[in-house]
Amino acid sequence: MPRAARNKTFFYHRDFLDTLNRHNSLADKLASLHKLLKRRYPFIARIAVAVYDPKTDLLKTYVDSGRTTHPLRHYSAKLAEVTSLRDTMARGTPRVVNDLDVFKRSRTDHAARIRAAGYGASYTLPMFLNGTFFGFVFFNSRLKRVFTDRVLHDLDIFGHLTSLTAISELSSIRTLEASVRTAADIVHHKDVDTGAHLDRMANFARLIAQTIASTYSLTDDLIEHIFLFAPLHDIGKIAIPDEILRKPGTLTDKERAIMRSHTAKGREIIDVMLNNFGLDGLEHIDMLRNIALYHHEAMNGSGYPSGLRGDDIPIEARIVAVADIFDALTSRRSYKEPWSNDHAFAMLQRMAGSQVDQHCVEALIAQRTEVEEIQARFKEDPYG
Repeated sequence: MPRAARNKTFFYHRDFLDTLNRHNSLADKLASLHKLLKRRYPFIARIAVAVYDPKTDLLKTYVDSGRTTHPLRHYSAKLAEVTSLRDTMARGTPRVVNDLDVFKRSRTDHAARIRAAGYGASYTLPMFLNGTFFGFVFFNSRLKRVFTDRVLHDLDIFGHLTSLTAISELSSIRTLEASVRTAADIVHHKDVDTGAHLDRMANFARLIAQTIASTYSLTDDLIEHIFLFAPLHDIGKIAIPDEILRKPGTLTDKERAIMRSHTAKGREIIDVMLNNFGLDGLEHIDMLRNIALYHHEAMNGSGYPSGLRGDDIPIEARIVAVADIFDALTSRRSYKEPWSNDHAFAMLQRMAGSQVDQHCVEALIAQRTEVEEIQARFKEDPYG
């Protein structure tokens, strides 16, 4: 349009934040925000988001704008043990550190990794929505003393923009998680599993995923999605008749076929839930479908519903299978006493390679201390 006409009628303006309106991943949106911010402040080297799990007090790396350096990849820490971040959360206001050498004597892995990566200054914004704490947004610079009043004015804006973008996705996941928990509660009125079982196996799944992340190129947001989606693995049992689900004796061939249909029914129920909640476009949602449909597949092809073999079974389903079996073995049931961890580990080792994934089994066993911490935190409530 000619310049003269442009002032008399209307014109189209290029929206540099248009990527936030598109169906892009949170990592892509974060990278776009970073690129835009660097045009004004080229010393901003990294934007990152960490999410908080109040049940375990864990602060977990989730996504960042970097394409090469990831100083805190697959990192988690108890917020209670990271004093400076705990205080920032309690204050509810951004924390500015213009010289990270102030943490030279800090013993936390978080401070050590950030300094080792060469960062000199940081800006940290706690993320809240309606008073609920979600985690932190971090802006890092390799230079010191760069966060002046002018810079902080803009970082406050970009920080809240990043926070709202991240919370939008996390809220969608938590909405789905709430539906998962509600549906799971319904299942538990019919089945023998408990809410504590879901918490344990979800945390076991996250532990396995984190341990094998480098082997299977699992990013932190993929690990978090496995953790969030794991509790829905048996949602299809809602559709199984009580006389089969609660039958104390051996199932007939016909009853066994109906029981096995819970995987396909689970996938159908998930699709209905996603449609009802308007979450069909949620990132990594196929992982949820895979977990529900394929968590009973076996490495040698003897599983169901599709008889998949080895690497044809999605890694998220293989992870959840090991986590679920281990917790089932070590939990008390009306028909059995709980197995010891040693006994359960030995059984998983016998199953490894034929029934379940060898790497996943080895990963769980290698993290025995964390396994025991999860078991201690999420004990069964005999009254609940």
